Amino acid sequence: MTVITKERRRLKRRRRVRAKITGTATRPRISVFRSNRGLSAQVIDDVSARTLAAVAWFEPELRSLGKAQAATRAGQLLAERAQAAGVSEAVFDRGGYRYHGHVRAFAQSIRESGLTV
Repeated sequence: MTVITKERRRLKRRRRVRAKITGTATRPRISVFRSNRGLSAQVIDDVSARTLAAVAWFEPELRSLGKAQAATRAGQLLAERAQAAGVSEAVFDRGGYRYHGHVRAFAQSIRESGLTV
């Protein structure tokens, strides 16, 4: 009998969501990865397999902040970088994580920064 761990369940949810969501050049995908230490995200064009913008918790500007503050600031930074790359709207891929806590704060700060998600 196999043991279904929390990580396995998350990856199953992630595959189910990724089967339905794809990023295009006009509306790329914002992919989120959340660890115990922080949050990182990328704006991805799946058609051409390119990362247009990225942000990670270990950047100097985010490293000194708390987790919730870092998630909010990371959303603002990613929105700025995406807009600089010519992206005005995107699809949000939560990566199998619940839309709660840091993931939710991140998504809301992206929206408040002017990116349509």
